[in-house]
Amino acid sequence: MRVNYDKQLKKLNSAMIEMGAMIEKSIEMAIKALVTQDVELARRTIMSDEDVDNQEKEIENLCLKLLLMQQPVASDMRQISSALKMVTDMERIGDHAADISELTIHMAGTPYIKRLEHISMMTKEAMVMLVSSIEAYVELDLEKARFVIKHDDVVDELFDMVKQELIELIRKDASNGEQASDLLMVAKYLERVGDHATNIAQWVIYYITGNRNADEY
Repeated sequence: MRVNYDKQLKKLNSAMIEMGAMIEKSIEMAIKALVTQDVELARRTIMSDEDVDNQEKEIENLCLKLLLMQQPVASDMRQISSALKMVTDMERIGDHAADISELTIHMAGTPYIKRLEHISMMTKEAMVMLVSSIEAYVELDLEKARFVIKHDDVVDELFDMVKQELIELIRKDASNGEQASDLLMVAKYLERVGDHATNIAQWVIYYITGNRNADEY
């Protein structure tokens, strides 16, 4: 019985890795569409969000099955409960990719009022956090999870930079207001990706140690 249970836990691990790859790709597609103003790619990114949602449901069903199969030991419970929490954050990251793509479509056909260099930097740093949080889960790596949590400050600082730049553009020319608002929302969604990666890292710490406080382990 335990052999079969362990097999199902490995299946859960594989499903989590697959969902991580899906949301990484979604964010990459969304930002590429934004930078290149590729409406078709933005639409494909929005459509791919359904696949992320389906993967979330599959993982939730697998977790329920594991809870019902037999009495899980403490480490099993931590793995299953962490996975249930993590997929919620992962699904929200998929939603943010779709949100960014919707804004890309809305801004299509109009030149950007500023270069997107700091938004691109935000994307790079948020992706570092996201990839590292998934790797921390796969590798059961406490140090990598701690790195993700600390790195959130970098994304937050870049968000503040983008916000101040956009406010200054509106001050100089009020006609920049609508696009500046859209670009600010893009930056906000990227900040939220960092927040969700931080949540994932905290649940990895709980899975490994039984405690979500990164400073205690």
